[in-house]
Amino acid sequence: MKPTFDKRIFWDVNFEKLDIDDKADFVISRVFERGDIEDIRQCRRYYGDERVKKSLLNVKFLPEHTMIFAAAIIDKNITEFTCYKNRQLNPGLFPY
Repeated sequence: MKPTFDKRIFWDVNFEKLDIDDKADFVISRVFERGDIEDIRQCRRYYGDERVKKSLLNVKFLPEHTMIFAAAIIDKNITEFTCYKNRQLNPGLFPY
């Protein structure tokens, strides 16, 4: 059964025309970044934990708090995330 996500998660795309199977990586990362707990539950039910884990580990960018939250859900260390490795390779300004 196709999940029903809150429209605010996909505010910049036409969700009705979005192929959620073909664009699974985009959908999973967007749900974890902007969705609430129920959206994340629906995402995990629809895609399965292994698909969600693979997608989150390989996404190029996630905000730090989302990455930490995702690491707790999929039971992985943040150092295994591609977005964490990318962040270490490209440090930004000091957060003053």
